[in-house]
Amino acid sequence: MVAPAMLSLRPCAAPAPPRAALLRARACLSPPVRTSPPSVAASNPRWSISVLRRAVAVDSDQQGSPEPPEQEKKPKTYHFLVANAKFMLDEEEHFQEQLAEKLRLYGERGMEQDFWLVVEPKFLDRFPNITKRLKRPAVALVSTDGNWITFMKLRLDRVLQDQFDAESVEEALASNPVELKFDKPEKWTAPYPKYEFGWWKPFLPPKSSNSTA
Repeated sequence: MVAPAMLSLRPCAAPAPPRAALLRARACLSPPVRTSPPSVAASNPRWSISVLRRAVAVDSDQQGSPEPPEQEKKPKTYHFLVANAKFMLDEEEHFQEQLAEKLRLYGERGMEQDFWLVVEPKFLDRFPNITKRLKRPAVALVSTDGNWITFMKLRLDRVLQDQFDAESVEEALASNPVELKFDKPEKWTAPYPKYEFGWWKPFLPPKSSNSTA
């Protein structure tokens, strides 16, 4: 007699979930990805072209605009001492040494010269009250340093002092041509040698030639 067959029931594997369900599950588990919104220019090409044209127009306007005018130069004040040429250049003791020492000091310190000797200066036409008291030809010591001119006034004594304004140094130091002649003294008694004629040349304005013996 054949034994009856035994039927054993085992749990069956669950059916595989559909592919769409897997994709939805992965989407829920993965972190969201942030995306930046498209720029206005990218979303609207016409707007970006308009902005570019405006930038080019502004840049061209700035390049073509004229530069602001420079400020007008203000006149500079020049101070001076004046006397007749013989007193200033042939008689006044130590005048040469004082000017030479000042010029040497300026050279050592790299300073620009701001004092000059002017023979028959044209600016004297502005001072009739001075010219009527002067013997001619006249020589002026001119500087933009008013304090130094006042100091030299005390040293030279017999000179006249004043000031004026000029637009340029060329205008301030303009002179009239004149021939200088000084008689040599018959007897020189001072313990130092007399000034050599033309010692004032280093102190004349550039391109000045009032030094004829």
